Order: sequence, then C-alpha cells, then structure tokens
Amino acid sequence: MNNYLLVFIIIIYLAVLFYIAFLAEKKKQSKWVNNPYVYTLSLAVYCSAWTYYGSIGIAANSGIDFLPIYLGPVIAAPLWILVLRKIIRISKQHKISSIADFISLRYGNHKFLGALVTLICLFGTVPYISLQLKAVSETFEIMADETSYISTTILDDSTFYVALLLAVFATFFGTQNTDASEKHKGIIASVAFESILKLVFFLIIGIYITFYLFDGTSDIYNQISVLDNFKSLTTLDGVEDGFNWFFMIALSFMAIFLLPRQFQVAVLENNREKHLKKAIWLFPLYLLLFNVFVIFIAWAGKLTFGDSSNAEYYTLLLPLQNENTFLATLVFLGGFSAVISMVIVSTLALSTMVSNNLIIPYGFLDKFIKNQPERNSKYIKNIRRVSIFTIIIVAYVFYVSFSKELSLYSIGLISFVIIAQLAPSFFIGLFWNRGSSKATIIGMISGFAIAIYTLVLPFVIKAYTGSDDFVQNGIHGITMLKPYALFGIDFLSPPAHAFFWSMTVNIMCYLLFSLMYKGHYRERNYAEMFVDSKNFTTLQDSALVWKGEAYVADIKSVLIRFLGEKRANRALKIFFTKYNMSPDTQMADARLINFSEKLLTGSIGSASAKILIDNVVKEEQISLVEVLKILEESKENIVNNKILLEKSTELSQLSLKLKDANEELISKDKQKDEFLDTVAHELKTPITGIRAATELLMDEDDDMPKDIKIQFLKNILQDSDRLGRLINNILDFEKLETGRLNLDIQRYDLQKTIMKAMSSISQIAAKKDISIVNKNTHSFKLSYDEDRILQVLTNLISNAIKFCEPKTGKIAVDYKLGNEHVEISVTDNGKGIPVEDHDYIFDKFYQSKHQNTVKPHGSGLGLAITKQIIEKHNGKIWAQKDVKNGAKLVFTLPFK
Repeated sequence: MNNYLLVFIIIIYLAVLFYIAFLAEKKKQSKWVNNPYVYTLSLAVYCSAWTYYGSIGIAANSGIDFLPIYLGPVIAAPLWILVLRKIIRISKQHKISSIADFISLRYGNHKFLGALVTLICLFGTVPYISLQLKAVSETFEIMADETSYISTTILDDSTFYVALLLAVFATFFGTQNTDASEKHKGIIASVAFESILKLVFFLIIGIYITFYLFDGTSDIYNQISVLDNFKSLTTLDGVEDGFNWFFMIALSFMAIFLLPRQFQVAVLENNREKHLKKAIWLFPLYLLLFNVFVIFIAWAGKLTFGDSSNAEYYTLLLPLQNENTFLATLVFLGGFSAVISMVIVSTLALSTMVSNNLIIPYGFLDKFIKNQPERNSKYIKNIRRVSIFTIIIVAYVFYVSFSKELSLYSIGLISFVIIAQLAPSFFIGLFWNRGSSKATIIGMISGFAIAIYTLVLPFVIKAYTGSDDFVQNGIHGITMLKPYALFGIDFLSPPAHAFFWSMTVNIMCYLLFSLMYKGHYRERNYAEMFVDSKNFTTLQDSALVWKGEAYVADIKSVLIRFLGEKRANRALKIFFTKYNMSPDTQMADARLINFSEKLLTGSIGSASAKILIDNVVKEEQISLVEVLKILEESKENIVNNKILLEKSTELSQLSLKLKDANEELISKDKQKDEFLDTVAHELKTPITGIRAATELLMDEDDDMPKDIKIQFLKNILQDSDRLGRLINNILDFEKLETGRLNLDIQRYDLQKTIMKAMSSISQIAAKKDISIVNKNTHSFKLSYDEDRILQVLTNLISNAIKFCEPKTGKIAVDYKLGNEHVEISVTDNGKGIPVEDHDYIFDKFYQSKHQNTVKPHGSGLGLAITKQIIEKHNGKIWAQKDVKNGAKLVFTLPFK
C-alpha cells in the first residue's frame, strides 16, 4: 500500500475520533456517554500495542508466558468493589486529579512526594509511549509497499507526524478545563469506541487465520505439536518458571491500579460507583476475548514463517502474504486504535501531574499569585499543552534512541516494574494509618534505584557501548552485583528479578521507617481519612486537626485568583449554608481551610493548594499532646452526639406512641359514649313498649276484644324477654371481664351443638330467605360448656344473618380438626368486614366507621362476649382477612 494512502486513512480515522469525542462532549448528560459499558470499555485502554502485537511475539517464542500480564487484572477485578470503590470515593471528595495527588494527599499533601511520584510515572510511562510509536512505525513499514519511499530523517518520518497528530488530539480534548478533576467525556467515549474496534478487528484476523488459512484450532495444534520445543511452549519449566509467573502476575495486578492511564479512566473518569458492578465481570471477559486467538495466531505464524520474520507482527504478515490487503488494513487500524488510546490517556494524565506537581509548585506559583484568574487559567492550560507535546516528543526520542533494539514486550515490562514502585505507599497506605511520608520517599527512591540498576541500566549501557560486560560481570567486576543475578539469584527473568528486588527493598524501607519515624499531625489526619473508609463521610470534614489564625477574607482572595469571583463566591456560599454559619464570619476554622484546599486541588494539585493556603494562614505547630487532646475531645463529642441522637430518637418514638395511645383513648372514650347511648336506647325501647301496652290495658274498658288484649300481653312479654336478654348480656360481659363466670365443662357432641344453634335461629333466617348450611356432618366429641358455645354460635350466625342480603344470603357452618384443637368457622356472603376493622371488632367499645346509617339491632356486646367465652375455654377467635366476598369468623376449642 502506498505511504500517502496509508497516511490519508490515518487522518480520516483520526477525524472520526475527533467527531466522536466532539459529540460526546456536546452531549455529556446523555445515557450513551454515561453508562457502565462505556466505563468498562475505557478500562480496556490497558490493551495497548503490547497486547495487540507484543503478546503474539511472546506466544510464538515463549508459549503461554504471555498470560500472566492478563491474569493479574483478572484477579484484581473482583477486588475493585472493596479497593477501587474506596479510592474513587476519596478522590471525588478531595477533587483528586492524578495518582500523584492521591499519594501525596495520603501523606499530608507532601510537596516533594508528589513530585517524586510524578517523576517515577514519567520514567515508567515514556518508554511505554515509545513502545506505541515503535509499533506504529514498524507496522507502517510493513503495510507500505516496496516502491514506497522510506524516510531516514525525522522530518520525513511518518511516525513523527503521527506523534504530533496524537499530541494535537490529546491537547484539544484534554485541556478544555483548568480543573483537571473534571470528567473528559469526549476522550473516554473515543477510547471506548476504539476498544470495540481493536477487539473486533483482532477477533476477525484470529478467525481468518485459524479457520481460513488453517483448518481450525486442531489443525494448528497438530502441526505445531511435532516441533522439538513444543513442550516448552505449553508448560511451565519447573519451579523457576513458577516464580516468574507469580512475579509477573503480581506486577500486572499492581499495574491495573497504578498505571497513570488506568488511574485516569478507572478512578478520575468514574461517574457512578455502581458501574464497578458491571466492570468486575465485563472487563475480564474483554481480556479473555482478546486472548482467545493469540496462541493460535502465534503458532500459525511460526508454521508459516519459521524464524524468518518478526513474530510480533504475524497478524499483518499473514494476510499480506495471502494478498489480503483489506484485512491487513483493518488489523493496522486496530493496532493504531490501541496506540491512540494509550498515548492520549497517558499524556493527559502525565500532563496534569507535571503541571500540578512539578512546574506550578516549583516555579510558577509565585507568578500565579500575582495574576488575575483569567490569566492564571490560561497559564495552567498552556502548561498542560506544552507538557503533552514535550512528553510525546521525549517518547519519540526514546523510541529513536533505544526502542528499536528492544521488543514491545520488554519495553512494556520495564514500564510496569518502574510504576510498581508506587505500590507499597499506595496499597499499604490505604489500610495502615502508620505509614509516613519519610518512609514512603525512602522506599520509593530505593526501589526505583534498584529497578534502574537491574533492568534499565543494562540495556542503556549496551546500546551506547555495544558491550555486554556489565551484565556478565557486574559493576567493577563484583559478581554479587550482576544486574540480572543480584546477590546470586540467577533463575528469574530480568523483569521478574528486578521486580522482586525492588519491591523487597521498597516494602522493607516503607515498613521499617514508618515504625521508626511517625508522621506529623497533618499526615495522621489524612491517614485516618484514607484508612477509615466506613466513617469517611463523617471524618472528611472534621478530621483536619489545625491550630492557628486565619481570616476568611484572605482565603477568599486566593480562591478568587484561581477560580474567579463568581465561582469562589458560590463555593463559599455553599460552605456557609452547609455548616449553618453566618456569611459575615471573619475567622476561618479547620473546615474552611480543608474545603478551600480541595477547591484548589483540581486546578493546581494538592501540594500547590496547600502552599497557597499556608501563605495566607498563620498556622501554629501542634504538639503530640495537643493532637491527642483534640482527638480525644472530638471522640467525646462524637460519643456524646451519638448518645444524644439515640435519646432524641427514643423520645421521638415515645412521643409517637404517646400520641397514638392518646388518639386511641379518645376513640375508645367516644366509642364508650356511643355504646352507652346504644345501651340506653336498647333499654329504653322495650321499657317504652311495655309502658305503652300496660297503659292501654289499664285505660281501656272491659269491652276490649280478647284477641287484642292477648296481642298487647304478647308484646309486653316479648319486650320483657328482650330486656332480660340485654341485661343478661351486660351481666355476662361484666362477669367474664372480672373472671367471676364459671364454666360448666362436660363432654358434648360438637355436631349436635351446631345443629341446636342452627335450629334455634332458623326461623329468623327463614324470614329473610337466607340459607344456613352445615358443611361437616361428622360426629366429634370434646369438652366444653354447651350453653356458652351455643351462645357463641348463635351470636355469630345472628350477625351473619344481619349483614346478608335477603333471598341471596348464604351462611355455612363448618369445622375441621387440627393437631390439638378443633377449628369452627361461620362464613357468609354478606357485605364483609373492612380491612381496618379486622383487629378491633372484638373490642368492647369498638364500632366500625363503615356501618350502615341505620344501625342493626343489638347492644354491640355480642362479639366482645363471644371473645371472652372462647378465651375462657383456652381457645382463640378471629376474623379471617383473605376472604374476597363476605366474612368468615373462626374460633378454636382445645381437645384437652
């Protein structure tokens, strides 16, 4: 393919990415941009040119040794819910803009520590960027035809211009805002898009090679298995290989957290913590899909080319050999996508670190203090833009000077080992509050020095001198100081060897010096906030122990210089409202100082923010005794507040209970009045009838017809019986309540008792044309007071008759046996019982709010007496709640 055509394709592809990024920035709130799938795909920036090309090279030459780099992230993914969620919360709360800010904040906003982390990240990432440029350069040469002109100078080198295009892209979308903690939706959307492309294109070439050029996986396996070194390609060579695998898995485990680009997408670009739930299984699945065909492509290339071609580029060489230029172009674009993602996100992260932790605090801070907010904002953006260009140019120089002699795999591992020096202070500092800044700095420098000595220095010396003497004999001929066999350990691969020694020294220094030297009070404050994740929300505002003098006006002037007057005033208004403070407050407290530092951190980094705030406050050194006293007072206040809160909650609950009880008493009192009115009415009615009939009989002459006299006498008798029943009910209820009613317990046939009750009330049912059915005709004997149970059954059936419609009413009496009791029920198809009345219908003064306007006849004591009788028999009575039509009242009688 012609060079110019290839460059044209690259430019068109970059234009598409620009457009996607532009749309995503324009529609920041869209669900297409803010969802767990975009977040997970952005994490796939881990799969760079090393994954796309380098893994195949390792698989071809060393077999399954390419796997550990992907097993580490797979093992790490389930831990994201615990570890990464904690990191995300802390970063959002403190407006963290880079991993350097995160680590320096953990150790008290230590200025030098932030700079040290930035330098380590630069040393670790620049070679990695050069790896991407190397991949672009070499794949460009493979894609170019033999007649194309290949340049030998920088100005004619297509890789140089690709690097510039990447720098422009990253600059345009990465420096829109001065606040680096702001989300970069455009870049993340384009990275997610590229993650889809590189995976799809890689799967396409894998299927093409495996099932088109060869006859499936079995065919490739059968052909490769006859080679002499096949066993070494598919198995581990003893304990030594086991150690290499262990250290490589540990190395990649750390890298998925610590690489600047991974921290950027996983932590800083996270919109919602719940996206992690999808990422913990979707990201390992992505890695699995990416590695399905690696081994088969490697073996297919080995069978086709032997050792005559660079194994890292079999995905391009195989389709080109079969004259499939279109497929090779897709593969090239997939690899180019992997390069773009890595370079853009890495330079974005590094430029923020360089500006916030190197350039601003160590050179431009004084100049910023004197400028206006608009000019400061412009300076910050320009510093980041220059940083991006500088980083990519330095990476290009590294590529020209060193990378051409190294494989993609070896360059990648150099970067991983260097970045891993952040691990002890990062991971241990999250869960151990004793770690100090001094220990962190000593550990990092020691580990970094050993990594340089055992891994970087050997190839640099060889590249410049062409001699391998340093590797073979060590420094000054000291055998124990051989870079690849330090202190006699010679069975590890160079990356695993460097990782082992650098991590061992780093961790030992961190632990030892943390125990020897305690961090100052500020370090301990932030240590508590980082470690105590459960109470982080409570601690983050009040944990800053501070003593001194500070004025709100001075702090406000600093905020205005960097944030602008409108934004600073809005922020302070929010602060005063949150803590219920007067806007006219003159003296600043620890909370305002902490709040102000967080506001500035996103723009200029935590170290510079601390310096600026320190310049306008008069802080006094706090002794350990004072710190302990303040913390003890805070602890006591927290305990007291907790007790007060508990007491307040208890009082609220008691107040609600008292209110409910009061309302119930009022309701009961009202019901009692209504009950007494009803009883008085019921007593008065028969008495009035008796009196009226008696007066008529006395006033009339003897010539009153005999049949009329008999009718009046019958009326008097009926009213007297009614009056007697009412009085008996009241007396029965009073006896039952006071426990003075004695039961005459004998053995009876329940079936006969039910028939007696039905017979006694059958005439009343017949008048309303209501049918009563006995559903269980089997005889069953048990002990009870028959008169009282008859009273219960009669009352329940009478109530059912009252609330059933004439002619259509149906009542069923049934009973069934339980383990130790018999359950008797009376069911009707009447108007039913309202749900809210179910629990109260047996109360002595309760009357339903849903009764008819014309109340049924009776004293209202029937069900209350019924309940007392059943409970006197050691049974239970209730109204069943799951009846759709009508009502069902049930009571039980025990066997014993």
